[in-house]
Amino acid sequence: MPRLTDAAAIKRKPFDKRIEVHDGNGLYLVIQPSGAKSWAYRYRIDGKSRKLTLGTLLVGKADRDAEGDLPALSVSEARQRASAAAVKVQRGGDPIVEKKQKTARTNNTVDAMLDAFVADHVSGLRSGDQVVRGLNVYVRPRIGSKSIYDLQRSDITSMLNEVKEEHGPVMADRVLAYVRKAFNWQAIQDDEFKSPIVHGMAKTKPAERSRKRVLADDEIRDVWAALERFDGLACFPRYVKSLLLSVTRRKEAAAMHTDEIDGDLWTIPAARYKNKRDHVIPITPALRSLIGNHKGFVFSTTDGEKPFVAFSQCKSELDQIIADIRNAEGRPPMKQWQFHDLRRTGRSLMSRAKVDSDHAERCMGHVIGGVRETYDRYEYLEEKKAAFEKLAGLLAVILNPQANVVALRG
Repeated sequence: MPRLTDAAAIKRKPFDKRIEVHDGNGLYLVIQPSGAKSWAYRYRIDGKSRKLTLGTLLVGKADRDAEGDLPALSVSEARQRASAAAVKVQRGGDPIVEKKQKTARTNNTVDAMLDAFVADHVSGLRSGDQVVRGLNVYVRPRIGSKSIYDLQRSDITSMLNEVKEEHGPVMADRVLAYVRKAFNWQAIQDDEFKSPIVHGMAKTKPAERSRKRVLADDEIRDVWAALERFDGLACFPRYVKSLLLSVTRRKEAAAMHTDEIDGDLWTIPAARYKNKRDHVIPITPALRSLIGNHKGFVFSTTDGEKPFVAFSQCKSELDQIIADIRNAEGRPPMKQWQFHDLRRTGRSLMSRAKVDSDHAERCMGHVIGGVRETYDRYEYLEEKKAAFEKLAGLLAVILNPQANVVALRG
């Protein structure tokens, strides 16, 4: 029987039912009633007939350029693929099984895995949006299209090196933490997946990862002076000042809502507090001046409808104003700082103001553990109020040192 040529394959007419034209050695041209034509390789394993679809018939250049699940093949290309499949069969393999495995590996991309990880583990977490942003900005563009089964340690190392170069070692380690959690999540439910992350990939040392930054008095004055010059979002200066006066975390203050305020008490509900307990903060006159008479979210760009979220943008603008102030006065640039440093600074100022250590820790929302935590149910509201007032008083002295010196001399 003569073997097919490209021209003969193209000219073959369809019938009212599906037909297969044998080219030889298990290769067939399959012609559908619709006129669609494809290549198939037939073989037997354990006495059972198997059919492997190789691709469609190449008719013209448009077929070659078209995107699809199956390649467009000429007669000679189809024969080459059939021969390769025959070799696999002879060696005890099954081309159909291998094809399915390859497809599964291709479809299991890092992006697909991260989608499942976010839906199952990240959604609903207090820091969930931060994790999602980290994965979207730093991970997906670099390794998102790769199969999770083809990932190498070098892929992770290259990604972390790029993040370190562009955004610093701390951000690189944060990304590493996100990816490690995602890979560990995948490994729990996937016997074939092996995480490429190994010990030693971190870009900072443990001592470096523990931040100790506390703003000095002149730095506090610079921040306040810059906030007075800030002409961006109106809520931002009040928001930053509240972080220091209430020693709260960034998002806890940003989501302050008037429903949480009862008289002179602000209660951050357990649902959005780190230790999963309600945290009550007595409102001092200094903090009250920042809260004002707003309704809804206190620090908001939409008349109280949504909490403040423009952290990075406003922080960058504030840093530039601080840099301008220092440059105009011939002083060196201010050392890099974060919003969370204000919380640490506030705690340090409490110690400086001679606030009892236990009372200061309760102002921070920290749990006093052991037997005391079990039996001591006193809320310490008066002590916390006094501590916050001492903090506000010391801050006033720091912000107006000359005025306080004059007052003392008088």
